[in-house]
Amino acid sequence: MTPTPDRAQLYAALAAAERGWHVFPIRTGDKRPAITEWEFRATTDRERITRCWSHAPYNIGIAAGPSQLVVVDLDTPKSEDDVPPADWAEPGITDGADVLAALCERHGQRYPCETYTVRTWSGGTHLYFAAPGGAELHNTRGKLGWKIDTRAVGGLVAGAGSVVGGHPYTVTHDACPEPLPLWLAELLRPAPLPPQKPVTVPLATDRRGSYLRSAVNAELERVTSSPPDGHNNALYLASVALGQLVAGGELGEPEVTEWLTAAALQVGQSEREARRTVTSGLRAGAKRPRTVAA
Repeated sequence: MTPTPDRAQLYAALAAAERGWHVFPIRTGDKRPAITEWEFRATTDRERITRCWSHAPYNIGIAAGPSQLVVVDLDTPKSEDDVPPADWAEPGITDGADVLAALCERHGQRYPCETYTVRTWSGGTHLYFAAPGGAELHNTRGKLGWKIDTRAVGGLVAGAGSVVGGHPYTVTHDACPEPLPLWLAELLRPAPLPPQKPVTVPLATDRRGSYLRSAVNAELERVTSSPPDGHNNALYLASVALGQLVAGGELGEPEVTEWLTAAALQVGQSEREARRTVTSGLRAGAKRPRTVAA
């Protein structure tokens, strides 16, 4: 039975969740999230998904990090002036798919066409891969080449069933996502971190200050000791915990933001992504203010 248009997105969201992918609503006809803190509110819970998509025919957002996905986005030129740069100006290269094919040839690798694949609304391609263990991969823009972006921790994609500009996202190869090829993982792996200075927490030394210092240090250690695939989640949880103390007037938001960001940088997160996660966590923590007894 073919679903009615107002139910098609619901069924698509449930289908994505059945694959273990964490979904959240994207604005109807758009690619922008319909909710705040989408990476942490994305879910595989059928009841929550059904309630959400029964409210409106939202597009389907997939949070790549929680879903343990790396999505390679092969884009198309936006205009006649959007042409390859000199290092990709080769015969036959017209879009991101061509660049990936050339990249495969340069590295003596096969084109990864057997993985789950979605045709985007603009005619581009999303290749879904299972994220590798070890170092946490983040979003990239053009790191692999012209018209190739990637979405991983901190990133999202509009999933199959979404519609933008009247054009749907459609599955063109329905398969389980293959593991991200090792050679691609190596190209996407962040550069080694330079030596980092310890994060200092200059709080008062009285009993109350000692408690706060211990609380802050415990949350910073949560971040710096987190496993490679759990840095962003640890940063969010630490931000929520300290956000409660900020809301209670015990700590200053600017100082907490800098401490948490410094801890995130030590484990390889980008500053932009770290600050976004900290902001989300502090906002969530502010809903439950906490004070310290004198």
